[in-house]
Amino acid sequence: MGFLPKKDDTEFVSANFSFAGTQLKKMLSIANRYDTLFPRATDRYGRLTLTDKYEWTSGFFPGSLWYGYEATKDDTLKREAVIWTEKLEALQHFTKHHDLGFMLYCSYGNAYRLTGNEQYKAILVEAAKSLSTRFSAKTGSIKSWNAFGSWDGKKQYFFPVIIDNMMNLELLFFASRVTGDPYYKNIAITHATHVMQNQVRPDYSCYHVVCYDTATGNVLTRETAQGYANNSTWARGQSWGIYGFTMTYRETGDKRFLATAQKMADYYIDNKELPADKVPYWDFNANDSGYTPSAKSHAEETPVKYRDASAAAVTASALLELSTYLGESGAKYRNAAITILHSLSSPAYKATAGENEGFILRHSVGSIAHGVEVDVPLIYADYYYLEAMNRYRLLLDHKNIITGDNYR
Repeated sequence: MGFLPKKDDTEFVSANFSFAGTQLKKMLSIANRYDTLFPRATDRYGRLTLTDKYEWTSGFFPGSLWYGYEATKDDTLKREAVIWTEKLEALQHFTKHHDLGFMLYCSYGNAYRLTGNEQYKAILVEAAKSLSTRFSAKTGSIKSWNAFGSWDGKKQYFFPVIIDNMMNLELLFFASRVTGDPYYKNIAITHATHVMQNQVRPDYSCYHVVCYDTATGNVLTRETAQGYANNSTWARGQSWGIYGFTMTYRETGDKRFLATAQKMADYYIDNKELPADKVPYWDFNANDSGYTPSAKSHAEETPVKYRDASAAAVTASALLELSTYLGESGAKYRNAAITILHSLSSPAYKATAGENEGFILRHSVGSIAHGVEVDVPLIYADYYYLEAMNRYRLLLDHKNIITGDNYR
């Protein structure tokens, strides 16, 4: 079975970008009241919540503006994308957590890709230097958070690595590509290899958090922070893994990473707990027997199996890229991505024009375990939805979507 675009999908993509432009401008009308704050979600009253630039989500709004501009050529979106991107310039020197990839590659990375502005490239290289300061040769990993406390409250760990960190490696690969210095790429490969060895389970699900001993480099514990239980599979974490290993294969050509990405994708697509529309519940094992959250986690207080549109959006984008590396067998992954995009673009998940505080999608989950951002729109859900739509747009135009500097 080959590539199966649905009938009139060129118009489907165009219509959804037109809708996205309307929503982005709605969000701009609110966000422009706050000079240094960045859209993130909504509160329980449906009002926009914002964060400062140091939060891991700050780069997604400018990145969404760039994707909106790319597809529509709307100069208003481009002008605002430049403004919102450049608000993050100081982050190139930020070293207090691992999320510079999210913060700067989603913003400045898209800005450089679409404008060729050499100042943007310099900022990205400096950001890669900053991110690399968190790498430990002893653990072979980039430290995610500065500390992690187990849900049981008994232990504190000081070299946690979360599966999300796979997404920040793209910044390092970029820096080596544009400078010719392999240092950054070598760090990224070492980190990805350790994740593959220590964080991915035999069935190709993944642990959310792995904590290392800083003295020996040994694994101390494998747990969760945002999932249902330590042994469960947090849906967005699985999505980060699919995306991260696919990207790492693109940058290295190492087929171990491709095999890992494909098998993690199989876990998602073939999972008996995945609904027919391929938008997952927030955790593949939530409320199932054999999976027990800590008494201190809010997960045990949440009997409803909420969907997570953000996990679906990340997965759709990843699957479209993954499908390009697998020949005829890539159809399975591309068709799954198309199903996800149509599901997310349906009234079940897509907002009504002019509402939802300008967010495109509804029904995402931040962290049920922490009792925050439950069944709300999230800025990164919109970002990866737009990225996936852009990738699908290029596939429909019969273009190669993965060409280094031309497309991520």
